[in-house]
Amino acid sequence: MIKPAIGSDIGGTHITCRLFDLHTNSFEGSRTVRKAVDCHAPASEILDKWASSIVLAAGEIPLSSLAGIGMAMPGPFDYENGVAWFKNVGKFEQLFGVNVREELITRLSLQHDFRIRFQNDAACFAIGESFTGQVSVHHRLLAITLGTGFGTTFIEDHSPVAGKYGIPDDGFLYHIAAGSSIADDQFSTRWFLKEYLRLTGNTITGVKELAHQAEHNALAAGIFMDFGKALGEFLSPWLSGFDAGGLVIGGNISAAFPLFGEQMQQAFTEHGAKTQIYISQHQEDSALSGSACLCL
Repeated sequence: MIKPAIGSDIGGTHITCRLFDLHTNSFEGSRTVRKAVDCHAPASEILDKWASSIVLAAGEIPLSSLAGIGMAMPGPFDYENGVAWFKNVGKFEQLFGVNVREELITRLSLQHDFRIRFQNDAACFAIGESFTGQVSVHHRLLAITLGTGFGTTFIEDHSPVAGKYGIPDDGFLYHIAAGSSIADDQFSTRWFLKEYLRLTGNTITGVKELAHQAEHNALAAGIFMDFGKALGEFLSPWLSGFDAGGLVIGGNISAAFPLFGEQMQQAFTEHGAKTQIYISQHQEDSALSGSACLCL
């Protein structure tokens, strides 16, 4: 029988953990543990907080009896070896050079060969969606996250793909040219703020505020339409080249999909991309389930 695993999502201000049943692909019976973490604290304080959260998520189940612990971790990070290389990123810099796997093994009193695995947070979201999301019916898919940045992960049979089918060697598209800059600038909150300022001379707090305006303001609505068209045109060749059956969208901006989805789909049609679009129903839970599935 497949043992359960703990999935965890490391953010700049918190850690979220949850026990995931790898046999049924569900969180049934588990509770979400979320703790605030000071990303500028000493390494020992950060690691202690992570370890205690994992223990709470396991509940009465001994950690040693689990399939493992998976961690969705931002970069820069050596995911294979579990070593943090945070530098000049404004968070967790006290962990620079620390072997997080070994530190957690010690704090949790686990055997040295206990499975603790790490992966990029965007990739964990994609893996989780490939197991538990509506997009799971496709064996090839692209998962994107739209928010403060532009995250992308190509998935084939639940595993991230890079360096083939024309996909960049690192598997990501954030650095690919788009518009007058790169995709990370074009398909993120930054673009909406800059575009609104360019058109109106005014500032807004974020995409949510702009979405409220779009309900009764043609200029605001037009910004979302332009975004959808540009995103559809950018993604179409990548989706076709990979022969992706599904595209799943997560992140904060995905909530505004009704404002840009039609233009995005129209761009797909015009460029011959036959990929079906899904909006994540799980969001952060997908990063948790995806990180737990690293232990399979």
